[in-house]
Amino acid sequence: MTKRKLQRFAENDTFPILVQRQISYPPVPDVLKGRWNENFFSIKQPIIVELGCGRGEYTVNLAERHPEKNYIGVDFKGARIWRGAKTAVENKMNNVGFLRIEIQHIELFFSQKEVSEVWITFPDPQLQRSREKKRLTSVEFLDRYRNILTDDGIIHLKTDSKELYDYTLEVINEQKCRLHESTDDLYHSHAGNEILSIQTTYEKMFRDKGARICYLKFSLS
Repeated sequence: MTKRKLQRFAENDTFPILVQRQISYPPVPDVLKGRWNENFFSIKQPIIVELGCGRGEYTVNLAERHPEKNYIGVDFKGARIWRGAKTAVENKMNNVGFLRIEIQHIELFFSQKEVSEVWITFPDPQLQRSREKKRLTSVEFLDRYRNILTDDGIIHLKTDSKELYDYTLEVINEQKCRLHESTDDLYHSHAGNEILSIQTTYEKMFRDKGARICYLKFSLS
């Protein structure tokens, strides 16, 4: 492990807005599950979760544009999540938090109807058929989101993978979800609004290589 990573891991321990996985999940979920607004944020507001947040660019940008909502970036890569947490701390943002866990454990950290929206931004598409259950829009993951989303909760997917986009459309249809918006070329569609135009480092890299960005907005009921 590089010295730079070790320094970032050490600094992560000092960030009050970063919750990190413990050896065993309790007691952190007992403190926060169902109580994020009461025990973590200073203001009770709708909670928006970004899964696979990486460096936290989307989480921080959304929070800056929408101070009336609380945002939590979720990722397991400590050296990456460091960047978003550090930015939020330096800017004294009180509507941002970060959660360093494996996404498959998301239900351990949020109660039923605690989350208003889920953003999935440029996840690993897990294209091998044997890894379908690991896709963040698989039926298995949608069931996890169903257990934490409000009745009118929204899921957003941004991806450069047309395969993941098409797969997710199939899942939406099979699960009888409600599709609100869909485009396989975001920046040449009416859906390319201010929020959707927030670009992460990876998105800029994909676009520089000529990739088209796909977007889906849907709800589970």
